[in-house]
Amino acid sequence: MKIQAVFIDRDGTLGGNGHFIHPQDFELFPSSLAALQLLKEHGIKIFALTNQHNISKGLATELEFQKEFDSYGFDAAYICPHEPEEGCECHKPQPGMLWKAAAEHELDLTHCAVIGDVGSTDMLAAAAVGAKRILVETGWGKQSLEKYRHKW
Repeated sequence: MKIQAVFIDRDGTLGGNGHFIHPQDFELFPSSLAALQLLKEHGIKIFALTNQHNISKGLATELEFQKEFDSYGFDAAYICPHEPEEGCECHKPQPGMLWKAAAEHELDLTHCAVIGDVGSTDMLAAAAVGAKRILVETGWGKQSLEKYRHKW
């Protein structure tokens, strides 16, 4: 089976520590850009998949995040700007952003992967659509592995 696309979380997965960091201050892990390039060289689309509720608080804009993801070479970015309590369909662990991407890019989500560091959001969203799940041990990853693995 060929992987069509990889959805990648931002905070704690691409860089940072798992907490919100404004795009102008965000630092990638040393190998992140090379990893993204390797995926693209193999014909795999790469999409950012991130909850950023601080947008709704006015601490950053969706455009600032979009520009950041564009600079890293992402094919598209799916950004939820809502607070978790708002009950939207896009805030992970809800799979709304994945469904939207599938519709926009004609993807079979069972032929896609989600890479993230949070078992209670990234991995549950992936599980909801049948995507492959890759939990990194950076950010919240190590503690998520033990705490949430049984829910995937």
